[in-house]
Amino acid sequence: MAIQGIDFANLSLKDALDLAILVEDEAQERYEEFATQMDQHQTPHAAQFFRYMVKNEAKHGQELQARRVQRFGDAPRSVTRAMIFDIEAPDYDAARAFMSPRKAMEAALASEVKAHAFFVSALPALKDSEVRALFEELRDEEVEHQEMVQLELAKLPPDSGLSDEDFVDEPAAQ
Repeated sequence: MAIQGIDFANLSLKDALDLAILVEDEAQERYEEFATQMDQHQTPHAAQFFRYMVKNEAKHGQELQARRVQRFGDAPRSVTRAMIFDIEAPDYDAARAFMSPRKAMEAALASEVKAHAFFVSALPALKDSEVRALFEELRDEEVEHQEMVQLELAKLPPDSGLSDEDFVDEPAAQ
């Protein structure tokens, strides 16, 4: 998780909303990438779960965008995508060929935990009460997302016991 050039102590509500929207956009795009990878590896159940997460991230981003437009219209953004990396998006190395639905959900759960940690870590620096309230709301939503993924995980049968390494090809002579 990386943040560059964001002064949380002086973060405005507009910038906080923009930051939250960008976080959702980044996660949505990463889940889309993972779904495509799972399609390529012919792992449809994992791809299906990642597409479910795409819809969740898109819905949350749209809700935040509506709040931003209602409050600030089309005022230009001063927070950019270049200022964030991997706040809520799953880690790039979380996707694996032949990924099980359980592993896909565990990757999503780790992302929700990571996003929660981001909002918790930013709270002490926030001075604006509206920004603080937004970050507290976002923090709490990440807990709800974690619970949602955990409920889905509980419905799954245990994994086969095979590890990612069981599917790695041995090096071949060139």
